[in-house]
Amino acid sequence: MGTLYRSGYRVLIVLACLGLLGIGPAFADARRPKNVQVALRAKWSGAPLLLEAGELLSKEQKEHFWDFIDVWLHAENDAVDSQTAKGCLKKILEYGKPLLSEPLASLLEFSLLLRSASPRLVLYQQLADESLSSFPLGDESFSNNNKAEIGETIKDNENTKTDLLHDNVNLKSPVGKCCWLDTGAHLFFDVSELNLWIQRPVEPVSDSFQQPEIFDFDHVHPDSSIGSPVAVLYGALGTNCFKEFHFALVKAAKEGKVKYVLRPVLPAGCEANVGHCGSVGAGQTLNLGGYGVELALKNMEYKAMDDSAVKKGVTLEDPRTEDLSQDVRGFILSKILERKPELTSEIMAFRDYLLSSTVSDTLDVWELKDLGHQTAQRIVKASDPLQSMQEINQNFPSIVSSLSRMKLDDSVKDEIMANQRMIPPGKSLMALNGALVNVEDIDLYLLIDLVHQDLLLADQFAKLKIPHGIARKLLSNLPPSESNAFRVDFRSTHVHYLNNLEEDAKYKRWRSNLNEILMPVFPGQMRYIRKNLFHAIYVLDPATTCGLESIDMILSLYENNLPMRFGVLLYSSKYVIKQIENPSSKENENNFEEDISTKIIRLFIYIKENYGIQMAFQFLSNVNKLHIESDGFEDALEVHHVEGAFVDTVLPKAKSPPHEILLKLEKEQQLKELSQESSMFVFKLGLSNFQCSLLMNGLVIEPTEEALITALNDETPRIQEQVYFGHINSHTDVLDKFLSESGIQRYNPRIISDSKPSFTSLSMFNFGEGSLANDISYLHSPETLDDLKSVTHLLAVDITSRSGMKLLRQGLFYLIDGSKSGRVGVLFTANRSADLSSLCFVKAFEITASSYSHKENVLDFLDQLGSFYEQNYILASVVAADSTEAFTDKVCELAEANGLPSMGYRSALHEFSAEEVRKHLIKVGTFLYRVLGLESGVNAVITNGRVTYPIDESTFLSDDLHLLESVEFKQRTKHILEIIEEVKWQDIDPDLITSKFISDVIMIVSSSMATRSRNSESARFEILQDQHSAIILNNENSSIHIDAVLDPLSPTSQRLSGILRVLWKYVQPSMRIVLNPMSSLADLPLKSYYRYVVPTMDDFSNADSAINGPKAFFANMPLSKTLTMNLDVPEPWLVEPVIAVHDLDNILLENLGDTRTLQAVFELEALVLTGHCSEKDHDPPRGLQLILGTKSAPHLVDTLVMANLGYWQMKVSPGVWYLQLAPGRSSELYTVKEHDSESQGKQSSKLITIDDLRGNVVQMEVVKKKGKEHEKLLVPDGDDNRQDKKGGSWNSNLLKWASGFMSTNEQAKNTDSSLPEKGKGGRRGKTINIFSIASGHLYERFLKIMILSVLKNTNRPVKFWFIKNYLSPPFKDVIPHMAQEYGFEYELITYKWPTWLHKQKEKQRIIWAYKILFLDVIFPLSLEKVIFVDADQIVRADMGELYDMDLKGRPLAYTPFCDNNKEMDGYRFWRQGFWKDHLRGRPYHISALYVVDLKKFRETAAGDNLRVFYETLSKDPNSLSNLDQDLPNYAQHTVPIFSLPQEWLWCESWCGNATKSKAKTIDLCNNPMTKEPKLQGARRIVAEWPDLDAEARRFTAKIMGEDQEPVQAPTQSKDSSSEDLSKEDSESRAEL
Repeated sequence: MGTLYRSGYRVLIVLACLGLLGIGPAFADARRPKNVQVALRAKWSGAPLLLEAGELLSKEQKEHFWDFIDVWLHAENDAVDSQTAKGCLKKILEYGKPLLSEPLASLLEFSLLLRSASPRLVLYQQLADESLSSFPLGDESFSNNNKAEIGETIKDNENTKTDLLHDNVNLKSPVGKCCWLDTGAHLFFDVSELNLWIQRPVEPVSDSFQQPEIFDFDHVHPDSSIGSPVAVLYGALGTNCFKEFHFALVKAAKEGKVKYVLRPVLPAGCEANVGHCGSVGAGQTLNLGGYGVELALKNMEYKAMDDSAVKKGVTLEDPRTEDLSQDVRGFILSKILERKPELTSEIMAFRDYLLSSTVSDTLDVWELKDLGHQTAQRIVKASDPLQSMQEINQNFPSIVSSLSRMKLDDSVKDEIMANQRMIPPGKSLMALNGALVNVEDIDLYLLIDLVHQDLLLADQFAKLKIPHGIARKLLSNLPPSESNAFRVDFRSTHVHYLNNLEEDAKYKRWRSNLNEILMPVFPGQMRYIRKNLFHAIYVLDPATTCGLESIDMILSLYENNLPMRFGVLLYSSKYVIKQIENPSSKENENNFEEDISTKIIRLFIYIKENYGIQMAFQFLSNVNKLHIESDGFEDALEVHHVEGAFVDTVLPKAKSPPHEILLKLEKEQQLKELSQESSMFVFKLGLSNFQCSLLMNGLVIEPTEEALITALNDETPRIQEQVYFGHINSHTDVLDKFLSESGIQRYNPRIISDSKPSFTSLSMFNFGEGSLANDISYLHSPETLDDLKSVTHLLAVDITSRSGMKLLRQGLFYLIDGSKSGRVGVLFTANRSADLSSLCFVKAFEITASSYSHKENVLDFLDQLGSFYEQNYILASVVAADSTEAFTDKVCELAEANGLPSMGYRSALHEFSAEEVRKHLIKVGTFLYRVLGLESGVNAVITNGRVTYPIDESTFLSDDLHLLESVEFKQRTKHILEIIEEVKWQDIDPDLITSKFISDVIMIVSSSMATRSRNSESARFEILQDQHSAIILNNENSSIHIDAVLDPLSPTSQRLSGILRVLWKYVQPSMRIVLNPMSSLADLPLKSYYRYVVPTMDDFSNADSAINGPKAFFANMPLSKTLTMNLDVPEPWLVEPVIAVHDLDNILLENLGDTRTLQAVFELEALVLTGHCSEKDHDPPRGLQLILGTKSAPHLVDTLVMANLGYWQMKVSPGVWYLQLAPGRSSELYTVKEHDSESQGKQSSKLITIDDLRGNVVQMEVVKKKGKEHEKLLVPDGDDNRQDKKGGSWNSNLLKWASGFMSTNEQAKNTDSSLPEKGKGGRRGKTINIFSIASGHLYERFLKIMILSVLKNTNRPVKFWFIKNYLSPPFKDVIPHMAQEYGFEYELITYKWPTWLHKQKEKQRIIWAYKILFLDVIFPLSLEKVIFVDADQIVRADMGELYDMDLKGRPLAYTPFCDNNKEMDGYRFWRQGFWKDHLRGRPYHISALYVVDLKKFRETAAGDNLRVFYETLSKDPNSLSNLDQDLPNYAQHTVPIFSLPQEWLWCESWCGNATKSKAKTIDLCNNPMTKEPKLQGARRIVAEWPDLDAEARRFTAKIMGEDQEPVQAPTQSKDSSSEDLSKEDSESRAEL
């Protein structure tokens, strides 16, 4: 009753208000609410939902893909076909979900709604396209009846092949067929042809036809056998031809005749041939979700709005549906309407009045004071806190006034203040299962992927019977941060130190206080402290050039007092090689002729012992000196050089003649042994593989001075930290401390490298019937059989190769040496040619491992057996037929000798089935293929899932297995072992819980956890209080836990609140979100509306097969405020508006007229592929040129590498691409380093797969080619004579490059501007390149006028470059016609803001930044010069004059600000304070017009320097207030500016009228004094402006097919100007 009474009372209040406000039907019509709707579509068309479901399932587990196909094919027969999109979606989920456990099944549903697998299907279409076009016409491979029909298809495909971005992605159905099979040599369209091909006799694949390449993402049927011919089926589930091909191929795969690979594609035109649900989604527009749309309230200080009436353009259907259930100022209007339906229009008008009156963009200071705390209180007290947070931060301007009136609870404020003692106010952080994620860059796709990988792990743990609590602990346990600070423990007597900073008299005057290291110094300055903090140990062969040069470098650095302790570790590479090849040569050592390196080491040790270390080093230096002085400097070092140097060195101090000493030393055995031990010590350390290397405190670096100084600078902060915390004091031996903590006994770059090793999850190794884990028996070190083993090495051994046997024996030596925590399992593989003796060996090995591994001499027995097998069966070819008997006898003989029962072997080997062993080998081969993608006959080591492959058997020793064990244990297994040891196992038979069982669990868990990508950083969220100011959502059963600290009134929170709600809906993670608002606000924290776009079931039609896709919808937006639209998209997306009638920069909804909803459609134009290019121990290779393309068209886009982090970016679409160095200087000097080995010789390319919407970040390392180490990449003109012979420097070679880095070019011609050419419309001469940027309809109107003014003042060809990011669709529609009409060229260019560069929030500042920050990379490399002209500028002179001007070798040319308008003196900020001091007499320039010599700009790294200045300055909100102008002026001491003559730029605000007549360009600068609107100023200041404007508008109207509105005459009457002012008044209402 009470409720009824209250709502009735509300109705009365509403009616009273309606009367008081005079709101009736007439008012309602005038102030109807307006809405905004935004959609974002992909450039490619949608693919069938059914195929997307298959791809999503294969991400869970590869088998699920095939299971789903089987389930669907069986269901097709009996299920009733659904007719609607929603019905089909439900049906697909009905068959797909049961394959997964929850919550993976719910996540599958959401991923399907999100259409996140569609890029993978686009990739398959690209491969299908290439498959068809790779068969030339008239080829024998086609069956005759298809030849003619397929001709057209191939022509079509040829046309689209080089279209990188696949504007026309839809694959045509070839010859009316919907499926085809590609075998590399043939293309089959009928199953009958396939059957004939399968039945043919197996013939070796000829070289002329390569088998189709198989990629990691491919679906290979699990029954396929390795080594069989590859058959790739292109077709779609749901078509009849697919069913026929599929059944035939599965049968053939089971018989071992083919390797069946399926790539799902549904060619256009085949939709009719497919069951209804098989085509839902195909060919439709694909609307994406997972992004945000912002409508920001715009600052209209200078009233930059176009006054042209908005034309009726493309009208989309008006989707307005009123949502009346929302609370508006305390009224729920849906209830009132139920009671008074006859007052609908009045009540709606009242609602709109309430809504429009609540929009606030300013509040008084006292209202702002507690706004953050009030918001936190409102959210926490709400019934659905996440929804409440989303509603507040997404509609903040409409809600803020009611928030500010809310009574604040002190407990909320106190708790927030207490938390802010621990975390800065307004700071946002988030962690997923303990690992921090970057809240600034997080997007829905990334978070779903991170959640998905943790859910998959939880699923695996559940299968291992690991209790839920322990699984959560494992998931939230972070591995220790992966530092590459593994140090080689080189401590031994073989190290010869040159100096000792603590004891030598030379350093007596240096200070010994260790705290000096904490004192600040200038960059590059050394700290001279009398303590051995830095040890540089050169490991070198003294007979090599590089070794001898290193000695001179050491002496030079030593003499220059570098604060470092120097030492050498000498070895003979020849002696080491001799020992590797013939390790049993110890007895015959004396017979070997002594090599020259050993001789030098021997003499060095003698001199050191008798004459001191200084003379010993002098001896090495003398060797080098004599070698250089002798004529044959290029020749090898000879004995007489060494002996001569010895004589020169010891002569002054020797008591007996040096020659006698030499003869005496020849017989000295002890020195010889010492030198050989030194060589073997280096070999043991693993450093003998490098000619020279350098250890800085044990860290391996390049032996160059540059690398040494870099390493010293890197090591200093580590030592500073330890000194600061008291871990190092004046008594600490720094070297001992570092090497004891993280020292390793051996260095192998394959095991310890900066790049992340590759991992594979061994869960499939263990689960499922007939899994390999059951077949493997492990070997252990003696007496450790029953110990728990935390590290498992699986050795994949090719039994038919010598290298395989070497690896096997090293594995045995590793166990014989003794390993407490490691065990070894052997996976034997073989080529098909494995003979009987190989199978016999495998059997004997298996018997031993499974039955006798507890016996004492088992490892020795296996080693002897391996040695015998290698000698007699691999190296010598024994006739196979007789061999098993002899082999068995030998096995029994060795068994007897080692105390093993020979009878057991004899009976087992007599009865064994060769076929069974072969089957086992095939099973292992299949496993290795699926896990590693490796064909049979491989040697690899898998250590707890870490893959070491390929193995270099000559240098891979048992020591490397020990190294792998210690590295893996420290970095990845130790913490897992500690958690697993706590487990109280349930639901498992206690007898099964053995050390082997737990070792297996640790192996599987650590391998699975190593494959997930996550941050190793965490934060201590638990110290924050959460009683009154936190959102807590508990779910004990969830494997996902989210900790967050959020400022609810921040742009980050606008995005995250939407993402977290999605997560809660589909995954139900437990969440703890501590709210951390800014405590004292001076301004509104949010001045925008925001919508996060997420798909729902309702996007799928209930009536037909349409999928509408998600859209952002803003209901009842303020009518009289000017709004600007921004998209907040995932980092790799490059989007542009494609349908927008209205100006999205200046949205004023009251101007919409009858239209209820302003609509805009954006398009995902491309994904951005980014990367970092590095060169070990060097700065990034600045200016290195990269190209990307397909195999058939390798150069589709290009870019160059920045010095900043070696960053580069390119535009791509989903597909398979190849990245390589560009022809020319880049590929002459460098090669891409792959698989940790330098691929010399052929130019290598890097395979890049783009198959999701998350883009890709590529880490690539390059190395200089042999002999080119000292050449520079960037050679200024005239510096390199060698190149002139070849025809010009590298810059001129660039001109041959395909135009268009990251550009779309409607009329691209060669952009080489250095050649005279004949342009359109009779224009002649060198092309003038002009670049500009515009945003919003007003500036686009100015831009057209600027273009006309340039063209009317020159007869030369002109090419305009426009930054595409902010141009409106109408402008992009008009510009091609304008170019044709007026005879100019143009190109649209774009560049995605790099993630590492400090971002600007405001659109205007982003546009300013684009004017200056990316000039070196945004244009094609062939462009040599460009002029920037502001859009609102009018040109009165020939720009050719400026283009040809000599800039005196400077990269930039600007006009200085005029100073003759005295009224503005108060605004000339550069005349005083900071700017006056900084400029030091140089002029401050205006940025409305400038020239860029791009050639000089790139050569001098001007772009990199400007970005460094920007990064430093932009973090201070008070600096760079005019970003595009302040930055080059600030940097002009480093990036010099040529000052242009004053007449090149005149603007009324700063220049007096006296100089206006000479002006060559006029800019419509903003006037800070009068703030005159732009249009008004343009008409008043520039006489020709109205005529140019009229011409541009007439042309635009003609193209757009609109009625020409009356254009104002140039001579204005009083009436017309007053009319203008009234228009300006209407604009001023929109001012904030």
